[in-house]
Amino acid sequence: MDTHLKALLVGCGSISRVWVTPAHDIPNFELVGFVDINVEAAQKRAEQYGKPDVYVGSDLEAALAQTLPDIVFDCTFPSARTRIVLTALAHDCHVFSEKPMAESMEDARKMIDAAEQAGKLYAVMQNRRYDTNINSVKLLVDSGTLGALTVVNSDFYLGAHFGGSREQLPHVLLHDMAIHTFDAARFLSGANAVSVYCKEWNPRGSWYSRDAAAVAVFELNNGAVYTYRGSWCAEGLLTTWESDWRLVGQKGTVKWDGAQDIQAQVVEKTEALVSTFANVPIPAEASTWGEGHSAAIRDFIDCVRTGRTPQTICTDNIKSLAMVFAAIRSAEAGCEVKVEW
Repeated sequence: MDTHLKALLVGCGSISRVWVTPAHDIPNFELVGFVDINVEAAQKRAEQYGKPDVYVGSDLEAALAQTLPDIVFDCTFPSARTRIVLTALAHDCHVFSEKPMAESMEDARKMIDAAEQAGKLYAVMQNRRYDTNINSVKLLVDSGTLGALTVVNSDFYLGAHFGGSREQLPHVLLHDMAIHTFDAARFLSGANAVSVYCKEWNPRGSWYSRDAAAVAVFELNNGAVYTYRGSWCAEGLLTTWESDWRLVGQKGTVKWDGAQDIQAQVVEKTEALVSTFANVPIPAEASTWGEGHSAAIRDFIDCVRTGRTPQTICTDNIKSLAMVFAAIRSAEAGCEVKVEW
């Protein structure tokens, strides 16, 4: 029988809803408390969980002392991330947090050091890694059918009318959303970025007060080049939230629309100016854990039980975060910069 595990949910805003739902169906696992600076929000999550009498409060230290959890789920704002994670680790808890990992590389390194010293798992929610379609693309790339990758391109174009303070944030696209796409690029390519040149701007007619569009060119350590193009204020012919992708190998190419349309071709004959091509069947593999947030949470809990390393462990995820901050540094400096973690 699996070891019974207890988790404390910290940060009870809108994103926490998708963390609470899977908890009902995971064997020998329970949420033992909800913490938020807004106690009413914490109470609302407790009611969603179906246990309105479970621990609810606004003081993390008190909640940890009273509930003695094995795991802390951190769904707070990024500005609170470092304090929450360090506190949880100091109380001998494993931690699974929302993205982004930190508001600075310095804070990210602090949390990695603390997790290693505590001997606890600290991983970051990158729910797109648990998408069936992205895993089909990765299976194809990893099979070698396309040959070594030479180019990876992604396009992200959405007209997102959030309203409120989000539309006033600096680097709103790069800091708030690009982490998903950058992490997906690392996942699909199996490579890490070593340098980047990024141009950031605010398109004419934008409803954002700061730069809401960007183009970035990354050099990867496998010799390929990854290009990112994106905008939060693009109206019409929208991409999916997962972006539109093209991965070019030495022997062929795969295109993915971020949803279910995946197409691939490889060279069949090279006897003329342009080769002839053969369509490639797209591999499929049933997910062990399901999809999205639910799958990531189930996988993390299994890692705690078995000692496996989560694929989004902090020591790996910092390499995706480093791409974000390097792109921002490049945009501010107007030149190519190294990606360092």
